[in-house]
Amino acid sequence: MDTLSPRGEGEVSNNSSKDSIQSIKCNFPLAPWGEDARRAGEGPLISILMTIKCAIIDDEPLAAEMLAGYASRTPFLNLVGVYNSAVEAIRTLRSEPVDLLFLDIQMPELSGLEFATILPPETLIVFTTAFDRYALDSYKVNTVDYLLKPITYDNFLKAADKALRRIVDTKKQATYAADRFIYVKSEYKLVRVNLDDILYVEGVKDYVRIVLADKSQAIMCLMNMRTLEDFLPTPEFLRVHRSYIVHMTKVQVIDRLRFVFGDTYIPISESYKDVVNDYLSMHTLN
Repeated sequence: MDTLSPRGEGEVSNNSSKDSIQSIKCNFPLAPWGEDARRAGEGPLISILMTIKCAIIDDEPLAAEMLAGYASRTPFLNLVGVYNSAVEAIRTLRSEPVDLLFLDIQMPELSGLEFATILPPETLIVFTTAFDRYALDSYKVNTVDYLLKPITYDNFLKAADKALRRIVDTKKQATYAADRFIYVKSEYKLVRVNLDDILYVEGVKDYVRIVLADKSQAIMCLMNMRTLEDFLPTPEFLRVHRSYIVHMTKVQVIDRLRFVFGDTYIPISESYKDVVNDYLSMHTLN
């Protein structure tokens, strides 16, 4: 049985609806909840307040009540269940999965670590415990964060925001993979880029240069490589170098650890060599 501090820190007004998260069809990068949604210089962002379904399992009633209070203060969380044992929650959470579970570890009958192994794979977990000795084992499952009690609202909110960002990233990749195009900002215009037209992407200082198969002029965007990399579906698009992302289905020739696109040779750096070799081994006849 773990214990939780009876006092939290901070408060967030809750005026949003508590609908469960839905699949979002959007051709712009989706922004997470919070200040980062309004950052400039990372491409067109739409601030969308998403809600994610969450549940709490803790055998200590005071701890469960405290976490439930935290969840009710958080605009993007929709609390759908509070349970005092993992056994009590088994049937409901396996048949009606939540997006995020706040899970105690030391509980009778079934521990939080044991329960985590039988959850649906898409359920994200934030462990809440008074003991740090389980931290390493906790990351063998779909763990977002590991919070040590007493838990402040600030730490709770940061963990929940990590989960939201991960869900947003998953939705973005699914959307782009299905729609097969993105919009990027170039010279004060929004330009549609079909994923099937991209040969490779090059990082040039604070810009990315998107090279297309059917156009002589590349598209320059004020964006960093990591931002675009997160939006492109993998392993179709692979980061092969600090400065390059390659559309692997467009590769015709590889010459001495370099991708060849006409007169352009793109090197494979040492830090990305294993990822590239894994991809090539799955597509190579020996």
